[in-house]
Amino acid sequence: MLPLEGITVVSLEQAVAAPFATRQLADLGARVIKVERPGGDFARRYDRTVKGLSSHFVWLNRSKESIALDLKKEVAREVLRRLISRADVFVQNLAPGAARRLGFGAEALRERHPGLIMCSISGYGESGPYREKKAYDLLVQCETGLLSVTGTPDTPSKVGISVADIAAGMYAFSGILTALLKRERTGEGASLEVSMLEALGEWMGYPLYYTLYGGKQPPRTGAEHAAIAPYGPFMCGDGKTVFLGIQNEREWERFCREVLERPELVGDPRFSSNPRRVENKDELHEEIGRVFGALSSEEVVGRLDTTGIANARLRSVREFLEHPQLAARGRWRKVGSPAGALNALLPPAVPDAEEPVMGPIPEVGEHTGAILQELGYAPREAEELARKLS
Repeated sequence: MLPLEGITVVSLEQAVAAPFATRQLADLGARVIKVERPGGDFARRYDRTVKGLSSHFVWLNRSKESIALDLKKEVAREVLRRLISRADVFVQNLAPGAARRLGFGAEALRERHPGLIMCSISGYGESGPYREKKAYDLLVQCETGLLSVTGTPDTPSKVGISVADIAAGMYAFSGILTALLKRERTGEGASLEVSMLEALGEWMGYPLYYTLYGGKQPPRTGAEHAAIAPYGPFMCGDGKTVFLGIQNEREWERFCREVLERPELVGDPRFSSNPRRVENKDELHEEIGRVFGALSSEEVVGRLDTTGIANARLRSVREFLEHPQLAARGRWRKVGSPAGALNALLPPAVPDAEEPVMGPIPEVGEHTGAILQELGYAPREAEELARKLS
């Protein structure tokens, strides 16, 4: 039995943050009913790269049931009310204030269903001057200061994945799990509010404290680290790049003696502590470059591994797909979809000896008729009603 078997989640969701949270609940055995607008979640149309399907949608929506509802219609809102009355969890990430205007705000729902766990995900939260402001991932990266510390000294750069959405989805997921545990103990439901700004703001902890107490924010350093050295990419003699990171003085001493074979650098006052190495980073990189420039990347990695110094090769996404560690640990599964079987990675945190749910990706409204019959509508009535709902 999977941990969330018997839990029903109704999610009025779109895009990334809420679907990411609910997919993880589905992975652990929850039944997730995805409520889509008549044309479907707009993330279905972001691209067509996965055998005609959207890469975002494929990633975020396996193992769910889809019901299509036009919530501008009262008959559709009644269906959603019935669904929520049977649910353990209700998630929504509509535009600011939209759920409340439709009659599905947290206060109204919790009054009718005290045991319900209600999770609302938004860009900036449901109060404050930004509550009505639209929020997309890049814009939240800007507002949290993430872009100001990411990129090169000349060019701020966004993170290459939807990190604000992912952060919000992760806190929604963990918050719902916490609320389910509390309900198991007390019988009480809960209202959760997760904003992308606050979720990503938590992940900005290091630059926040660095700036608050250091008087200035960390500079943009490309693939290097603003506060640790050596930490980042180094070119080898064969033209390939190896990344490494030194975390303490014991590692620095081993690095000098066994990797660089330059023991005299241990006592060099320019490099006698991490702050000194950061201050003299250019000279430090010159010293490392002299040694690495005479070695192949394989030789450098061999020395680093033998010495126990953390390192990595710069891999492309294609090379990550073929990563030997994923293959050795059996991390790939097949998932069904409207386009046929697709490869998917197992979720990273599942209880020992459990196989997570890896169900198919639904078509828009694929389960509308079956869900309506489950709600008590006769088969013919359900068929007619399904046409009216979308």
